[in-house]
Amino acid sequence: MNRPAPMMRVLPYRKPTEGRDYWVFDDVLPNAMAVRERCLAKPDWALGFPHTRESWPGRRAIPALEPDELAVVEQRVRAATGAKQLWVQPAPDGKTLNHNCVQVVGAREAQARPHTDARSLCRYAGVLYLLPDAPADCGTSFYRQRLPNGQLGGNTVTKPHDNLVEALGTRFVPPDSFVEDVRVPNRFNRLLVYSAALIHSATAYCGSVLADERMAAVLFWMA
Repeated sequence: MNRPAPMMRVLPYRKPTEGRDYWVFDDVLPNAMAVRERCLAKPDWALGFPHTRESWPGRRAIPALEPDELAVVEQRVRAATGAKQLWVQPAPDGKTLNHNCVQVVGAREAQARPHTDARSLCRYAGVLYLLPDAPADCGTSFYRQRLPNGQLGGNTVTKPHDNLVEALGTRFVPPDSFVEDVRVPNRFNRLLVYSAALIHSATAYCGSVLADERMAAVLFWMA
């Protein structure tokens, strides 16, 4: 007999609103193309799915931005969010937090995967898009729950839970358990910053070789 699907808890809902829950900055870096070229030339990519058995897709390398470039980004984030200080929280158990990491993922390597970031490790997350002429629908989307009866649920992880799995009470949910709510298009040298407690994902991926696959620098801050 088939076991019934585990019941998801219903999360609180807060409509993602620009200027409160997420912020968009265009033309952030004066040398964005140089940053991209430097990343393309990296010799030390770590490979994920489908190149290895890792669960994460594509390839990644650290660092994406040099200290002066990162300072430009963080100045924008502090001014917009009102945070007096940003810092990188050390990950537990010797794990590496993929802050200031460049990620490159092709169209066949992944699909949207709604999730939240750990509240204990970051308050704000950032994505800096680094693919010129990228498809607009390869940006980032915010999602909310879709309940088994078709009604819409929430989108935010709150105390005492640290991540989406804890908040839902299960790791295994039907594939149609989330619906797109707000989409931010991909644009070269655009920085998207958002509350890491919101359910989010890359909307889609693109390309088939390093030069045309979705490239983005990802950042995670406590504040």
